[in-house]
Amino acid sequence: MKYSYSILRSLIISSLLVATPLLVSAAEVNVYSYRKPQLIDPMFAAFTEQTGIKVNSVFAKKGMLERLQSEGANSPADLVFTVDIGRLSDIKNAGLTQSVDSARFAGHIPKNYQDPQGHWFGLTTRARIIVASKERVKIGEILSYEDLADPKWKDRICTRSGKHPYMVALTASMIAHHGAAGAKVWLAGLKSNLARKPKGNDRAQVKAVKEGECDVAVINHYYMANMLKDPEQVPWAESVNVLFPNQSDRGTHMNVSGVALTKHAPNRADAIKLMDFLAGSQGQQMYAQKNGEYPVKSGVAWNELQKSWGKFKEDSLSLAAIADNRAAAIRMADEVGYNN
Repeated sequence: MKYSYSILRSLIISSLLVATPLLVSAAEVNVYSYRKPQLIDPMFAAFTEQTGIKVNSVFAKKGMLERLQSEGANSPADLVFTVDIGRLSDIKNAGLTQSVDSARFAGHIPKNYQDPQGHWFGLTTRARIIVASKERVKIGEILSYEDLADPKWKDRICTRSGKHPYMVALTASMIAHHGAAGAKVWLAGLKSNLARKPKGNDRAQVKAVKEGECDVAVINHYYMANMLKDPEQVPWAESVNVLFPNQSDRGTHMNVSGVALTKHAPNRADAIKLMDFLAGSQGQQMYAQKNGEYPVKSGVAWNELQKSWGKFKEDSLSLAAIADNRAAAIRMADEVGYNN
């Protein structure tokens, strides 16, 4: 069959128009997140505006590790966002992550907030602080985590479960600093000073101080910011003084929220671009202003509440060392009957 030049030209153009969408695909990054959407979506939106790379985010309270395991090489996930060194190390230890050259984050993320093999990176820090009743505890009366085990505080302290990841990380840090035997004495002393059986989240501990159930509590710092945004909880926050422990020696225990690149990331290059953005000045500034967490990058301005508390010394202990002591810390909580 013969075609005229004009017909052949039309057929060629039509075929090109049909084929073009198959050759060009929109850039995207797929995120599995333990972090609530309102905490991270603003950063994703800013990243997309700058780069044109779309970020698809799936939120889950639990089960992320199991989901990645079941999906295997077919997983669409590029990045996992989570909080606490425990969850980050669990994902790595399950063989679900791959390394990223840590040199690209030099000057942004301190070494103690990175996995030594580059499998996870901290993006924000959270201080494990002590809060004390303004009415019943004098300023300077309690200054360190070690003070929590002093018998003078018997029946006066509230904490959440000793096997919750935040408390496990604190105990793991005590093992790193004092050895297993010394940490066990400390944890048993703290347990003997509890005013009630450990229960509730960090906000519940502050509420208990306000209601006189205890005088001292251990919480993550950003819960103070969260409570001050809730009219019902403002009185709880205003009933306590904030203390950053161990300022005369090693500094306050720190944990992180962080990110890991999945083993089978289908959009690896663009996923690393998102990591770069979040570790950079703009991403870090947004974290500090919107989430109440501290930026990992030095020189980034804190929010007004953080400024009101003042600068403090951070414990420089590597979070990898804390991860290594987590299993022992969980066993220790059982050994001293912390939750009984």
